[in-house]
Amino acid sequence: MTFFLKWLSTLPPLAQVPVVIGAFLVVAAMLLFLIELAPRRGRKYTIIRAVACVAIPLVMVALLDSYTWAIAGAGFLGLLLFWLDYRSRQGAGYLFALVGFLSPALLLLVVGLVIPTIQTTIASFMNSRGTEFVGMENFIWIFTQPSGIRTVLNTVLWVLIAPAVSTIAGLAYAVFIDKSRGEKFFKILVFMPMAISFVGASIIWRFIYTARPADGQQIGLLNQVIVWAGGEPVQFLQESPLNTVALIAVLIWVQTGFAMVILSAAIKGVPIEQLEAAELDGASAWQRFANVTLPGIRSSLVVVLTTISIASLKVFDIVRTMTAGANDTSVIANEMYTQFRNFEGGRSAAFAVILFIMVMPIVIYNARQIKMQRELR
Repeated sequence: MTFFLKWLSTLPPLAQVPVVIGAFLVVAAMLLFLIELAPRRGRKYTIIRAVACVAIPLVMVALLDSYTWAIAGAGFLGLLLFWLDYRSRQGAGYLFALVGFLSPALLLLVVGLVIPTIQTTIASFMNSRGTEFVGMENFIWIFTQPSGIRTVLNTVLWVLIAPAVSTIAGLAYAVFIDKSRGEKFFKILVFMPMAISFVGASIIWRFIYTARPADGQQIGLLNQVIVWAGGEPVQFLQESPLNTVALIAVLIWVQTGFAMVILSAAIKGVPIEQLEAAELDGASAWQRFANVTLPGIRSSLVVVLTTISIASLKVFDIVRTMTAGANDTSVIANEMYTQFRNFEGGRSAAFAVILFIMVMPIVIYNARQIKMQRELR
């Protein structure tokens, strides 16, 4: 990888673009080739899969400039997974193959999630250096400081407003443009913000919210409109609680497209026979929507609401980019980072534990809904 990047840097800027695009297309073509060949039977395809299982891990580790033992281990792991897959295809050793394929994922889950969770929980009861047990002192500090209480309340405000508004807006858009002329074009317009990172969206909206003195030229779109209407420029990112609402609007702008796509697909899956039967029974458009469409897309509504709720709880990029938590706009994720930068490891871990506790009910509810859907099927 280092050699490739060095070689790429020697090329003219205009020549680097087609090289990068070509490399991406080659990798995508290889993946599609293997996905297409994977289900096929025959010795030739078995050999191709065996080579791929060994070669791909070797190439990936080699590109990362790793050590010889790591490369050998990746090749051995690829060969082992191929052997397990081959045994399961022959109908033998199914349980052995299942354990073999799940073991890497479980190992990564333990190393990447379980152990850090335990370490963070322990750190939340320690002092800033992690050398002395202080009990609940970090949590008491959070809920006795005005800034800490404001941070928690702001996070709750995010999770109450953003999911509800995004879901309602996405649902309304999906219903009104369903089967209309230019449906694809309108959906693309709403979904485009999803292609922008939170940092990029934050920079865009920071310019939109920018305020200049009333006698100067406005560069912010909203304040220019306000000035044209005869009003005074508004400091959207400085006046509390308006600034928090302005930040939430950015997340709504991004997530509405996600909600619209998911709910639009769910609406198209509602049996047309049920809608026609309700229409023949004299049901109005609203009655058909409330009694037929909404129950039919309930599972998708739950997925959208829970997904956006978790995103709202974990929001960091928008706040950090636009205000850095100033003027009473900080949220738990931002404050967790701020305390960590200030070498307050215990308080940072305490914020992380609070965030974990707030996310868990949503995750549990989502899991229970999935279980209920499986039982109904």
